[in-house]
Amino acid sequence: MIEVEDMRHSEIIALLKEIDYGHLGCSENGQPYIVPVHFAYDEHYIYVYTTEGKKTEIIRSNPHVCLQVEKVHDNRNWKSVLIRGTAAIVDDPAERDKAVELIAEVNPTLTPAVSIRWMDSWVRENIEAILRIAPDTLTGRASVNKSETEKPFVPTAKPFEEI
Repeated sequence: MIEVEDMRHSEIIALLKEIDYGHLGCSENGQPYIVPVHFAYDEHYIYVYTTEGKKTEIIRSNPHVCLQVEKVHDNRNWKSVLIRGTAAIVDDPAERDKAVELIAEVNPTLTPAVSIRWMDSWVRENIEAILRIAPDTLTGRASVNKSETEKPFVPTAKPFEEI
């Protein structure tokens, strides 16, 4: 039987250190906007490398964000973490360099951000932006297979001395 249990804080942190991608949610005028992102976690903040565009526009007007991170093996074996916090665009050059270094450790090519060039009726220049998310809450849930972890005790047929 599968049950869903809350993850301990240490398990949440372990997943954030293991997984380097998730889904960033932000909101503009009450409308959600969710995009996949690569990120780096450094014990205090979550850093996201992106380019100027819809995300940064929304975050400038409403910095409240949610990052969802998951590790799914199959529908019976998964973990999911939600980080709610406040995002800001990093302006300090030293913090920016530190953030890019952390992100490059988990995503050396910085894709897809640096590989996209928008071409519609106009061409948008790729201007990099580093987001810093300060977590307010971290929550997580994970599936637990009770049939595998709680095997009932089965006594032996013979007394202990005879075995």
